[in-house]
Amino acid sequence: MLYEWQRILSIKAKKTAAGIAPHLSLEGLKLLLRQPGRMTRKGLRDTAILCLMYDSAARVSEVIALTPSMIRLEKPYTVKLVGKGNRSRIVPLMEDDVTILRMYMDSNRLSGLNENQKPLFFNARRERLTRAGLHYIVQCYAEMARKKSPHLIPEKISCHTLRHSKAFHLLQAGVNLVYIRDILGHSSVQTTEIYARVDSKQKREALEMAYEGVVPREAPIWSENDNVLDWLKSFG
Repeated sequence: MLYEWQRILSIKAKKTAAGIAPHLSLEGLKLLLRQPGRMTRKGLRDTAILCLMYDSAARVSEVIALTPSMIRLEKPYTVKLVGKGNRSRIVPLMEDDVTILRMYMDSNRLSGLNENQKPLFFNARRERLTRAGLHYIVQCYAEMARKKSPHLIPEKISCHTLRHSKAFHLLQAGVNLVYIRDILGHSSVQTTEIYARVDSKQKREALEMAYEGVVPREAPIWSENDNVLDWLKSFG
């Protein structure tokens, strides 16, 4: 019996093509980020979360683990992310994102030295947000945005959608895969190459749609040179 189990466990798993989550266009992203608003503390917090998740391409676990001390609000603007295997990386932030973060931190008194190690993002009880909490925030605003423009917001969307969107936008802007790898925190550029493959596939499909109907699909008919046809048939 034990031998049979060992034989079963020794069977290698079938390799399948790596999948990738849906991503947002720039128009879809802008629509999503406009949903929370900034007139309330909750809206400002959620705007800061969504902007930071996109700008830094952070994983859910990395966002949850953030503290005020990991945000640099002076130039050069950066965020320190601690990813898989407790590996940390420094990711640049854009000035617009830092402006929102500064507003959020000031409104919640997170700028003082005594607040440095407290959670950057928290719930109504000032407890660190959970995975489910972040997912709920993204889902709520995605649903709001989808009602306004269904074609811009995919039916399936998650926190990782923002991370994937950032990767695609960087790639489409011509950023080198090595830099994208460093921003995403991949251990190998081969993992990052999936974005290039998917982007190439999408470009090819777009070209095929534009190309369709231009070139005639009918097989050529030899009607003006029977001697060539007779010569070719002689080989049979």
